[in-house]
Parts: sequence; structure tokens; C-alpha cells
Amino acid sequence: MDETIVVIGGGTMGAGIAVVAAQAGFDVALVEPDESAYARIRAYLAKSAERANDPGILERVRIVAELGSSVSRSGERREYTRAELAIEAVPERLDLKRSVFSRLAAELPPDALLATNTSSLSVGEIAEGVPGPERVIGLHFFNPPPAMKLVEIVHGDLTSGEALERARRYVERFGKVGVLAADTPGFIVNRVARPFYLQAMRALERGEASVKGIDAAARDAGFRMGPFELMDFIGLDVNLATSESVYERTKVERFAPVAMQRKLVAEGHLGRKTGRGFYDYTNSPAAHDSETDAAAARVIETMVASIIDEARMLVQEGVASAENVNTAMQLGVHYPERVRI
Repeated sequence: MDETIVVIGGGTMGAGIAVVAAQAGFDVALVEPDESAYARIRAYLAKSAERANDPGILERVRIVAELGSSVSRSGERREYTRAELAIEAVPERLDLKRSVFSRLAAELPPDALLATNTSSLSVGEIAEGVPGPERVIGLHFFNPPPAMKLVEIVHGDLTSGEALERARRYVERFGKVGVLAADTPGFIVNRVARPFYLQAMRALERGEASVKGIDAAARDAGFRMGPFELMDFIGLDVNLATSESVYERTKVERFAPVAMQRKLVAEGHLGRKTGRGFYDYTNSPAAHDSETDAAAARVIETMVASIIDEARMLVQEGVASAENVNTAMQLGVHYPERVRI
């Protein structure tokens, strides 16, 4: 019998995770209650199958409105409630995730591994009230999941060693590189990335350098994109939500969100997806300066030092090993070789 994985949520991350699992040979139940999203999901699956030259993706992924039975690629009835792994990828709301996990715990086998793709919430808090909390774990994929090699494997206080080992094996079968991290705000990647964004915005607020100057200096320093163009690409709302979550859970001032970003989000200027963020995309792609000024270069040097300091603190605090932190910076955010500990 083919192995089955349940993915809850048919958004960008959920559909991407479903593709990853299907490429690895698993049957996938992609649970999405909003039937209006089905056409979008099917188009994404078709494009992914074409890109991967793997038409089997379309056969292995079944979109279902709720957990239950469907037909496997072999033509047999497949009871998805027998799945041994479920990955939740619903919006970042603690109450919603807890509700999903309670439902999964009730419908899947008692030893099924329950994973959350949360990027900013506590795995331990999500597991509260779930029968068998020792099997709840974080599997944080990065966007887009089929292309990004890194997965953060996050263990809560009650996560068992057996669950960690099972999760590690799944990540390996997915063809990904797993890094182990403790259940702390931001895990590895989102914590070491905070100085990249926050210090750039604070330097801009102080008038030390321009948006284009800072972005150019970052590219000259080896980063694939500057902080402002990357925030525009990700979405200012998404980036802000992560900063707010890390700050709310730590109350550490260096993680405090910046007023200018909150203002842009409140005004609906979220980056590329709305046509305007730190750059204006309404008429043509935003032009970027090709030369770096000395002031912007100093901003980037300070930023690099802060990223490395943050990475070292993760190791000192026992969040992750130096090897895992370096791997996460390489594969999760593609920082240049000089940004290592």
C-alpha cells in the first residue's frame, strides 16, 4: 500500500509541501475546505508537474474538503485517516492551529506524527491540549517549498526523541536538509534575519542612507537581494507579522518592529503584490542603483556584525548547533559565505 501524507491548507505553503511529498513518491491528501481555491491549486500542481517533469504529481495529490477516503493512484480506495504524518500549513493563528491539531489527533492513528509548518508560533503552545503532545513537532519549510532545500525541525519541550528521529527521516526522504532547532521565537532563520531588515529600516529612519543605496550595498556585500527589495518581494505584511511575533514573545527591544513598516502596511503598501512598498512597481519594475555609497556600506557592515552576533547567541542559548545555524543561513536565506560563525 502506498504511503500517505496529509497536508492541511491549500495556500502557497500547503500546496508547495504537497508537491514536495508527491515528488518523493507519497500519496497526498491536501485538505482545503474552500472549494473556490481548487482551480488555483490544480493550476499550481500542473505547473509544478511540468517544471519537475513528473506528471505523477497530479495523480499523487488529491484535493479533499476534509479528512476521509479518496482514490489512490493505483485505483484503490485510500483511507487518508490511516496516514502516519500530517503537516499543518494554515494561517498563523494559534487558535486555528490548535483546532486543526485537535481534529487530526481525533481522526488519525494515535501514533501519527503531527507537524506544524509555523514560522513564528510556539510548537509547544500549539501542542497544548492535543492527545499525545510528544508526537507534535515543527517542520518549517521555506517558500517555495519545492525549490528551497532547508527545513527547520523544531522540537517542543514535550516532543519525544522518537518523533524527532521520524521527522528527520521524513525530511531526508523529501530530499531536504533538516536542521534541528529548539522551540524559541523565530527558531533559527527568522531570528538571525531580524537585523537584516530592522537595522536597514532604522538606518533609513535616521537618514543615514537611502533605500536604493542600502540595497546596492547589500548586493555588493554578497547578498542576493537588498533588505528593502526582499521585503517588497516577501510582502511587508508577512515580514512585519514575523517581527511582531518574535518581539511579542521576547520583549527584546532589538526585535521591535519599525514604525515606517507598520505605516506602509496600514496604508496597504505591501510590496510587489500591491504595486508599491519601499519601491513603486505601478508603471515598471523598480530600478536599483548600481553603485554603493560609503554611508550605506557602513550600514551593511554593522548589519552583518549583528547577524553574526545573533547567530552566536543562538548557539550559546542552546537553540541550535553552530553547524545547524550555518546551514540555515546558507540554505534558508542564502547569506554570503562571510556571514557564518
